[in-house]
Amino acid sequence: MSVFKIEGGHRLSGSITPQGAKNEALQVICAVLLTPEKITISNIPNIRDVNKLIFILRELGVKIEKINKDTYTFIADDIDLDYLESLEFKKDGSSLRGSIMIVGPLLTRFGKGYIPRPGGDKIGRRRLDTHFEGFINLGAKFRYNKDEYFYGVEADKLKGTYMLLDEASVTGTANILMAAVLAEGETTIYHAACEPYIQQLSKMLISMGAKITGVGSNRLVIQGVESLKGCDHRILPDMIEIGSWIGMAAITKSELTIKDVSWDNLGQIPSVFRKLGINLEKRGDDIYIPAQDSYTIQNYLDDSILTVSDAPWPGFTPDLLSIVLVVATQANGSVLIHQKMFESRLFFVDKIIDMGAKVILCDPHRATVIGLNHKSSLRATTMSSPDIRAGISLLIAALSAEGTSIIHNIEQIDRGYEDIDERLRSIGAKIERIENTF
Repeated sequence: MSVFKIEGGHRLSGSITPQGAKNEALQVICAVLLTPEKITISNIPNIRDVNKLIFILRELGVKIEKINKDTYTFIADDIDLDYLESLEFKKDGSSLRGSIMIVGPLLTRFGKGYIPRPGGDKIGRRRLDTHFEGFINLGAKFRYNKDEYFYGVEADKLKGTYMLLDEASVTGTANILMAAVLAEGETTIYHAACEPYIQQLSKMLISMGAKITGVGSNRLVIQGVESLKGCDHRILPDMIEIGSWIGMAAITKSELTIKDVSWDNLGQIPSVFRKLGINLEKRGDDIYIPAQDSYTIQNYLDDSILTVSDAPWPGFTPDLLSIVLVVATQANGSVLIHQKMFESRLFFVDKIIDMGAKVILCDPHRATVIGLNHKSSLRATTMSSPDIRAGISLLIAALSAEGTSIIHNIEQIDRGYEDIDERLRSIGAKIERIENTF
């Protein structure tokens, strides 16, 4: 087990390029199971969660070749369905939440899909009902072994139908969409998620021969086809990482350029950070952030306190609320952070309070941050990363703090951020990865 040792209080400078989007990668890599033909995917991030999924597909029989640092080919022409009922799969699949998205492709192409209850971040209850209710609507039979926490769906042939999802689940929409593309007849998915990840998956499926309309909206209509072909697909830059770098630049008073961000797919992210008082400029497809000694949070027009809350796309992503909270600790002004979707995601704030931040945790979903306006620096401390997004938030706090901080459980950060210590050192951060011998 390793730790990060971070000497904070230093300004950073230079440019950084975001990795490929983790959430998109998990979806499009599962989509390779829909065809026996070769699929090439580029800009795949080299992170733990994605590498686990690639391992599972290889164990499932997918022929995988790494072409270069971020490009792989996949050929799913000889799938070992027996692996799905093995003890090895029950162990492998339970360690990764993204593994749930192999079920839709397997069900529609092979007539059955199984999955152990998947893992992932401990940020609150993350139910799977939307996925399986969608499969049932398409004609699948569902079974669940509660002793082994093992889910299964089976069907001779899925049939298209109309469905209204109970929530705009991103992974649920992706899973049902992949199942519907080979179903018989027309499927309408209403209240579908429409995040850029879903749009990218839809574009990939269309390039494979799927018939999908409504891409980018909350109503997807799919005309089932008999088979799909291979394709080439490039993953978008990770908008969560882009937001992380914006926040990091602001709280460390740094001048930073974030390269090739795909501005058209950033949604509310730039405007939310601007409401925190952070200057950022569009330079081609880059984001330029000048060094700022202070940033002032905007109030509403009636001078009431700003609220930053999460919502399904095109609302603000929940994955960046932890970053916004940490950045606000050094702002001039106050803000209410309202995390609507996950009831445990704000529980890391005790660590920020220990560093000297003024944060009031109102309840599991809301926290009020009273900015210090850089008049009082955060204090270095020793802490542990509870999940990916809280982990990167703690790392950003440590970069701004006076003194040397230690972060344990950095495997959580590695699940979502590629070579983060090396990339941060390239822009001047004082960060070391140390093997923990205790």
